Amino acid sequence: MQAQPLAIPEVVLLTPKVFGDERGFFMETFRQNEFEKHCGHYTFVQDNHSKSRRGILRGLHYQVTQPQGKLVRVTQGEVFDVAVDLRENSPTFGQWVGVSLSAENKQILWVPPGFAHGFYVTSEEAEFQYKCTDYYAPEDECSIIWNDPTIAIDWPLVNGQLPRLSAKDEQGQALEWCDAPKF
Repeated sequence: MQAQPLAIPEVVLLTPKVFGDERGFFMETFRQNEFEKHCGHYTFVQDNHSKSRRGILRGLHYQVTQPQGKLVRVTQGEVFDVAVDLRENSPTFGQWVGVSLSAENKQILWVPPGFAHGFYVTSEEAEFQYKCTDYYAPEDECSIIWNDPTIAIDWPLVNGQLPRLSAKDEQGQALEWCDAPKF
């Protein structure tokens, strides 16, 4: 597996070796020793899978007292995936990185604890799968508004149309009003 640290080096883009022929393909999507070599020593406790339609934006989510690291990938379609650094003493606090993840490129993104995470669906539909380093705790979750001007994420909005959000994400707060994750 090839590992590429992004502009915020703790966020790592992983590209698996894909073996394919006329029958299909095979790839390893996770190997503990390779993950630790490139991303650190973490244990995953929960796997999640979601399906969304074009124009849906999920995020920017994080948990305050139980921050989750997430290892994310797309198994159908394509999304623009974003991580925002919320670590209080980080030199990249408030900065973001984003990549296109798709069933075609088969890339995997490591988003460590201490980051907000979100994605925007650019294909007709997308299935999104991810491993988490801590259990989901809804009472601990916070949401930063997707278009916070201090973060200034350059979302690739389809036809320039506003994204569709959940009611919870519509209530997202500006970064300046959010509690930092504690870890």
